[in-house]
Parts: sequence; C-alpha cells; structure tokens
Amino acid sequence: MADHQEASVTLPSTPASVATARRYVASVLAEWGLPDGTEEAEAVRLIVSELATNAVLHTRGQSPVFTVDMYLERDEELSIGVTDSHPRYPRRLPAAVQQDNGRGLVIVRWLAAERGGRLWFTPAEDGGKTVWIRLPWTVPVC
Repeated sequence: MADHQEASVTLPSTPASVATARRYVASVLAEWGLPDGTEEAEAVRLIVSELATNAVLHTRGQSPVFTVDMYLERDEELSIGVTDSHPRYPRRLPAAVQQDNGRGLVIVRWLAAERGGRLWFTPAEDGGKTVWIRLPWTVPVC
C-alpha cells in the first residue's frame, strides 16, 4: 500500500446522507484492507455515523452539505474528519436520564480512546469546523 491514501465525499445535509456516509466509509476501509463486519470497521462506522448525524442535525440548516475526509498515513494511522459550514463547535451536553440525544460526542470520544485514538476540532476555511478522529491502523500490511 502507498505511504498515503485519501478519500473524500461531500453529501447534502439530510438524514439519508448519514447512511450514505457510513456505506462510503465502509467501502473505503475495505479497499484499504479493513473488511466490513470486523469490530474495528464497525467502530469507525459508528463514529462516522455520530459525526455525520451531528453535521446534519446540529447545524440547523445552516450547512447545506457536509464532507467526510479520510486519510491513511504509512499504514499506521487513520484520520477521519467531518466538516460542515456551521460556525458553532460541538459541545458535550449533560446526559440526563430523560435526554434522547446529546451523547454522540461521548460515544465518539470513548470509541476513539478505547482504540488508542483521539477526537479534536479544527476551523474550516468557510467559517465552519471539522471534527476529527485519529486512530491507530491495526490492519496488517500484506
């Protein structure tokens, strides 16, 4: 595999695009050697699902699209960023027992940390932001 692999998709900020983002990520991971259905692939799909859902729901129509960028560096590290054009950064909400939402970033942080990774935010050129995860790449190189 090359030292650097990358893939990107831009989707409309609609609920249906969350499933499209998951399928896209699964297909790219499979191309890069991480088959769909493995525990690692499922964790990445869940992370992307949570981040894409946030990009759709919490931008309140102010971001017509969101982008999923994927980077694999030297078969060592996978980075995935979900970018939208809404200027407000995500914040963790109190997880009240009655609350049906607000736990997505907690889930993402936990899944990333459990795999030795991390979550962070960067500003986007259009005034929005990118929510990133970075995970160790554990797929053996053939």
